[in-house]
This record gives sequence, structure tokens and C-alpha cells, in this order.
Amino acid sequence: MKIILTGGDTGGHFYPIIAVAEQLRKIQKEEGVTEMKIFFVSTHPYDKKELERLGITFKKIQSGKLRTYPSIQTVFDIFRTFFGIFQSLFFIFLNYPDVVFGKGGFPSFPVLLVAKTFRIPIIIHESDSVPGRVNKWAGKSAQQVFVSFKEAIASFPKEKTELAGRPIVEGISDIENIVGAREFLHIHDENVPVLLVLGGSQGSEKINSIIIDSLLKLTEKYYIIHQTGRNNIVAVRAASESILKRSPYADRYKPFDFLDREGIRRAVSLSDLVLSRAGSTLFEIAAWGKAGILVPYEHAHGNHQHHNAFAYARAGACRVIEEYNLSTSVLMLELEDLFQNPQKIKSMEDAAKAFHRPGAAEKVAYALAEIGLLHEK
Repeated sequence: MKIILTGGDTGGHFYPIIAVAEQLRKIQKEEGVTEMKIFFVSTHPYDKKELERLGITFKKIQSGKLRTYPSIQTVFDIFRTFFGIFQSLFFIFLNYPDVVFGKGGFPSFPVLLVAKTFRIPIIIHESDSVPGRVNKWAGKSAQQVFVSFKEAIASFPKEKTELAGRPIVEGISDIENIVGAREFLHIHDENVPVLLVLGGSQGSEKINSIIIDSLLKLTEKYYIIHQTGRNNIVAVRAASESILKRSPYADRYKPFDFLDREGIRRAVSLSDLVLSRAGSTLFEIAAWGKAGILVPYEHAHGNHQHHNAFAYARAGACRVIEEYNLSTSVLMLELEDLFQNPQKIKSMEDAAKAFHRPGAAEKVAYALAEIGLLHEK
């Protein structure tokens, strides 16, 4: 059996794909599937170690972004997309998969278009409350559609759409009894609350900026574990060292470019509250059962982060600060209100746990395996 997994080149697309691939490998072992060849096709491998760990073959293709604003890059992206379609055509013709899984994002378009042309079965998963353009288009011809938000169901054919939650990599939500977390993060005062700051897989300049601007006030009251994004760590560290040079609380700030699976589990296990963007990370926050403050990215396509955040807030699991309202004073007020009222945090934690839908990766993987085996015959 051959399976192609395809999606955008961000963590929000990549790690749900990895979660599904983990379950496919488990199915292969438990069901005695003699051969299961898995390909990941995108513009970038994102995390080669994860692909190698699961024995996934990476195929690089070109693709362009469909912009909703005038840009000279759109002209070049049209050519990139056409080239990606030809690359996908030859790759699929030579490897002819039994099923294709699309996670969304413009890099998945060439693969899904060719799979549709060849009548290869397609399954897609949509993480956002407002579906992206590629998934919305692909959903019309997909055999099955899985969504994370009930609000997304209306965008797809109802008879083949299932509310499943978002696939989450194995073990990442297991944050109980982690040994060595305090030593790893050098957080020793158990009486000081811990704020975990996540800006999405690429980091958020807006969130990074407000954390730096608020650093003196924040570290007076809290430990800050801050994932900045790989491209931002040098600038953030330089700024924080300058600001905290004479502060007695300088050791309360813990910046990281990226927290891997073990790192994030340790950080979450010590955290009392999570400040984050409102992309697919919110499903991990729900799986962790943590209270959250979400800052939706205001330029996201279809304003989907805004819709994600408020859908999650309606469930009672978070507070929302719109990006244009984000300031030191607003952030400090929200933090103080929550940390001075533990019952509010407890209520949000309970709502987060109720919002979480476990087993999404297994559902998608079993659907892929069943369709793949039928097609193989």
C-alpha cells in the first residue's frame, strides 16, 4: 500500500500529518500490513528527523501562493504552481498511490489536483473553523473530510464530513509526572506562576515584541517560558539581556527558539497559563488541559484565527486579546485577573479538557488504511 501525505510547510500542517503517520505505522504493525510506503510531498520537509523516524520518503515540489492582494510574486507563483503540477504528475504516475491525505495549504494543491485527475481517493483534514481555499476546493471531491471545529462542517458536503478534532502527535499531551522539568528549565521557586508563550511554528513578531516590551513587569511576578521562533531568537535574546541586565529577576525569563517534543512537555508541565496565537496550537493547549490567552493573527486568510479564538472562547477555555488591543497594560491586567482568581483558571482548564477530542489521528489513519487497502485490491 502506498500513501501520499501532503500539506503546507508550517508546523500547523506538518505535525498533524506526523500524528497521522504515527498511527499508520501502528496500524501497519498491529494489523500485519506487510508493506506500507508513505510519502510526504510538499515544498519543504519542515522536520527531517520526524520523517526519518517514521520512515517517510520526502518529495520536494514547487508551489505558489494565491494572494488576495496585488503582488509581483503572484506572477512567479503561478509558474511555480504549474511546475509543481508537472512534478506531481510524474511523481504520482511513477509511484501511483492508493490514497492521498491532504492537510491543506498551498503546497498541497498540485498533489491534490493530480490525484483528483487520476481518480485516486482523497481524504482531507481541516484544522480551522474557516476552511482554507485548497481544502474547501478539495473537499468537494474528497471521499472523506475530517474537521476540528463544528463551525467548519457547513463548508463541506455534510454526508462525508466528520467532526474529529485535530490529530496530535503521540505523547505530547502526556504532561503528568515529568522528571527533571524544573532542572531543565531552571525554575525552582514553586510559588511563582509560570506563563508559557507560544507564537506559532514560525514565531510571532507581535507577541515577541509585547513580551520584550513588558519583560520588566512580567518577570517581577512570573516566570516566562518563551518560544520565539527560530528566526527571532537572536534578536529576542539580545533585547532581553539588555532590558534585564540590572533586574534581580533576570533568571525568570527563559527564551527558546523552538521546543521539541520533550522540551514542550516539560514546559507545559510547569506552566499555569499559555499565551498563544489561535492557529492549530489551540488544540494542543486543549489536550494539555491548560487555560489560555489567545492573540489571533489579524492577517490570517479568511480571518480564521479570529474565528478559531472566539469559537474556543465560547467553549469557556480561553480569553481573547485582539492583536490591535495587545499592549503591556492589557496583558498585565488579564494576567493579574486570572492569577488572582484561581477558580477562573480552573474553570478554563476544565473547559479546555472538555473541548479536546482525543483519537483524531487514529480516525484519519484508519480511514486512510481502509480506503488504501480497498484501492490496492
